[in-house]
This record gives sequence, structure tokens and C-alpha cells, in this order.
Amino acid sequence: MSRVEAPLHNHIKQFREERGWSQQELAERSGLSRAGVSAIEMGKLVPSTVAALALAKVFGRNVEELFQLITDDESHWAWPPAKEHCRYWRAMVGGKTLIFPVESSQLGMLPHDGVYRDGRLFENPYAEPYRTLVMASCDPAVGLLAAEYARVTPFRMLVLSRSSRQALQLLRDGMVHAAGLHLAESRNPEVNAKVAQEILNEPFKLLRVANWQEGLTLSPGLGLTTVKQVLSTGTKWVGREPGSGARQVLDEVLQGAAAPTLIAKDHRSVVEAVQSGWADVGVSVRFVSEEAGLNFITVRQEAYDLCIPVAQADDPRMRALLEVIRSKSFKNMLNELPGYDVSATGELT
Repeated sequence: MSRVEAPLHNHIKQFREERGWSQQELAERSGLSRAGVSAIEMGKLVPSTVAALALAKVFGRNVEELFQLITDDESHWAWPPAKEHCRYWRAMVGGKTLIFPVESSQLGMLPHDGVYRDGRLFENPYAEPYRTLVMASCDPAVGLLAAEYARVTPFRMLVLSRSSRQALQLLRDGMVHAAGLHLAESRNPEVNAKVAQEILNEPFKLLRVANWQEGLTLSPGLGLTTVKQVLSTGTKWVGREPGSGARQVLDEVLQGAAAPTLIAKDHRSVVEAVQSGWADVGVSVRFVSEEAGLNFITVRQEAYDLCIPVAQADDPRMRALLEVIRSKSFKNMLNELPGYDVSATGELT
């Protein structure tokens, strides 16, 4: 074996852990040393041809499935960075290695994979794009899913905060593995599939994460308890952008009245606008409203789904995601949140 001179990404740890093997057991099965297995997994050593073939035989895979040589010219920006100097994440999506400029995430401060500076990429040696699942979603509770995903699988999750239609557009363009959408009432969930069909150019499946309550978030001091009361007073509204599930509810409530000029980017931003006094009322999900100590009026219960291309269904990262969402531990955590109903969680249509 030799030292790494080019970034060689491997899936050895992933396949080993899927089988429940220790490094020692893999070493014994392949005829390698445990130290050698560890060094290969960490990317510190490039395996010889004999070692690579031995590992491929043990896993019943082709060598190309275990190892990929990734160079900078094979990586592409998902979209151009806004600054000449920025941090970035890297992930393999649909066979391409994509570079994402670091952005504000509902998961908080996530470790970056490298720094872009002076026209060059300076990679973190521990970056693992093949272990990264990228999701576009506006779910304010997605942190629970990401934490459970990291706890029980060998993968990590990146979440790009996007509205339903924005998320589907990223999925269509091959920028993410899954897109979250909530454009349908839970009693008419087929609307989510209809919108996905309009935007995507390939077969897909919808994975139900939860049914949740969406409605009006209000300042407690208003003393308003019905939609009619809200509409009959001179309240200051905060809106959401077209294409979002919240905007759909907002338009339904306003019944043709002009949309607010103050626009929030996500559910939590709506709550922050009301908390700060910039607005009296806006549309969000019950969970973030109650979490902030605000009043809430339910307008409808929605089906929140993840849209997954059929072509990616067999990706180990996607299989792991399905298992986590269907797990008892995740359902229990989600069910304890205000406004989340897990009776259909894990259903695939």
C-alpha cells in the first residue's frame, strides 16, 4: 500500500458497518491487517491492487464501487459562491461531486469541508462527500431527523433551507437527494404528488415524514382566537414567498387581499418577526409558534413529504434515511412536538 497522493474516496467503512463487522473481522476476512483496514478507511493509505481486489471480493462488489478517484476538475459548484473567500460543503449527488457554499442552516453551525480562497479549493482531509446526504426542506424540526440519522447511520445530513417549490426545483436540477414539500392537506395528500410531477422530469416516490398543523402565529397580547377576528382588525402581517406552503395558506386566509410587503424566509423567521414586534401575525407551523410562546390558530393540517427520485432509491444514504424515519425512536421524538402527527410517518407512495 502507498500513501495518498490524490483524493481517493472509499466506501469501506460504510459497507463494513452495514454488515455489522468490526475492523478486525474485516481484516481477517480479507487477509489484511487491522491497521491497514483502519488506514484505508481514514484515507491515509491507498490500497494495492491485491488489497483492493481482496476487499471487493469480501463485499461482493466491484473495485469501482468501493473506491473513486476524485479530483478538483471533477467537482462542480452547485451554484457560484457569493464571495471570493468562503467555506464550503461537498457531497456526491447523482454520481457528481458538488460543492455547496456554506449557508445558514436549520441545523445550526455545521462543520465545513474546506475553504475556497484565491480561486482554489483547500479541502479538509476528513471530508467525506460520499457519506453526505443533501436535503432541501423547510421543516423546522429537521434537526431531530439529522441528529438521529447521524446517530444510527455512518452518514451525515446537510439541510438547505428552501420552500416546497424551491426544494423540488433543486431536486429536478440534481442538486439534492431529497426535497421536502407540504402543499397538500393531509386529507388530500395527492396534491403533493401533482406538484412534484409538474416540476420533476423523472419518476419519484413520496415518503411521509408527518402530518402537521399550519396556521396563524399571533402575538399573545392581541387576544384574537379566530381567523375572522384577525381579518377584521388592523393587524400587521408578515408574509412568505410564492411557492411556499405557508404562502399557499396565507393566500387562502387573505381571500384575494394584497399580500404583505414584509416577507420571511421560513417558519422560524415568521415567529421572529412577530416576537420582535415587526408584525402581529403570520403563517407558520404550530410547533415553532408554541415553542416561542406565541398564540396559534390552526388553519389546516398538511401532509409533509420527502420527494425522492426512484433512481436514487437504492443509494445506501437513502435506504438509511428511510429506516431512520420509520424507526420507533424517531417517531416517538416527532410525536412529542406540538402539531405533529406521526400516524402516517414512513409511508411510501
